[in-house]
Amino acid sequence: MTHPLVPQIIDLATPLAEKLNLEVVDVVFQTNKNPTVLRIDVRNTIQDTGLEDCEQMSKALDAQLETMDLIPGSYILEVSSPGITRNLTTDREFITFKGFSVIVKTFAPYKNQKLWKGKLQGRDENNVYLNQKGKIITIPQDLVAKVQIDDVI
Repeated sequence: MTHPLVPQIIDLATPLAEKLNLEVVDVVFQTNKNPTVLRIDVRNTIQDTGLEDCEQMSKALDAQLETMDLIPGSYILEVSSPGITRNLTTDREFITFKGFSVIVKTFAPYKNQKLWKGKLQGRDENNVYLNQKGKIITIPQDLVAKVQIDDVI
């Protein structure tokens, strides 16, 4: 389940990222760690994401978070690039990675399983579509916990 501060952090981080030609790909707030860890994955929209991109985003976001005092107590801010084994979250990613091998994990069993593998066919507001050996599998969006590129298939 997503931490309640994550939407506010996304709203804060998105315009900062856009000014740097980056996009926010994922935000994870790990309150089970001591100190708490705020991890933000960004991707350069023009070229490969580099260390400089992460450093610039980290500095810009850290300054804003400190000014707003949004996160109580101490925390660690980690900004990184998502890499190839990342989750697909945006419409753009679902279009870009159509035909790629993916793993879909569901919150609850769907047709008696929680893990699905296949070639990504896309998604709409209701479903995620996979191709498993020529058969199209439809998984309801409200059950989908994660869609991740699978470099094993």
